[in-house]
Amino acid sequence: MKKIFTLFALNLITLFVLTACAQSKFKVLVVASLAKDHWKSISVGKEFFEKLGADNHFSVDFTSDTSTINDANLAKYQVFVMFHLAPFDMSASQQAALQKFVEQGKGWVGVHAAGLTGKQFIAPNSTKQYWQWFEGLMGGVIYSPHPAFQDGLVVVEDHNHPVTKGLPDKFWLADEWYEWDKSPRGNVRVLAAADESTYKQNKPMGDHPILWTNENFHRMIYICIGHSPTALVNPSYVLLMKNAILWAATK
Repeated sequence: MKKIFTLFALNLITLFVLTACAQSKFKVLVVASLAKDHWKSISVGKEFFEKLGADNHFSVDFTSDTSTINDANLAKYQVFVMFHLAPFDMSASQQAALQKFVEQGKGWVGVHAAGLTGKQFIAPNSTKQYWQWFEGLMGGVIYSPHPAFQDGLVVVEDHNHPVTKGLPDKFWLADEWYEWDKSPRGNVRVLAAADESTYKQNKPMGDHPILWTNENFHRMIYICIGHSPTALVNPSYVLLMKNAILWAATK
């Protein structure tokens, strides 16, 4: 009787494991910044991404520990999400590991502060080298100071890409509306842009992309918006993030 019960229990455990594996299609590593400027969003990020994973059948490991960015650990994941983590927040070895991950064809989703490119973030007397490859990943743009946090309108330009599937033509969002030295258009596929007439800019760009993919890489998507935790309850933003991760996981 004891043997039968043991076999029954083992079968239940096996069934549970197999079911869990079947439900979890892939693994996502979300590495968040420790920057105080983005703490409000980061503080609710773990719950947001874990729910997104549970609802869409992928598993999520959420951390602010950049030491997890290494070859051995990244091999476990199909998608890497830089959640407000800036490129200069990583060591040279961590940058090299992420670069290898992306060049192998894995998925990269950069959110907001992940786009802080430019040598201005490297201290004048620092021995740290500027990560030029990452600037290329971003389409060759350099970040410039953003305007005040305010409401603005997102205009979806490209409805033919899987990341924008189901998104409305336009939707409102409160954000910092990052600006760059120039538009990345021409180097990237622009999916959405900011309507600069709907908010006060710091330095008008005219052509102001805020969502794009660099098609020189297999699965790269940058989402400029997402500074505030209010974005994580905005239905259009939630759909955008879901689409971005699912697309980035596509082999």
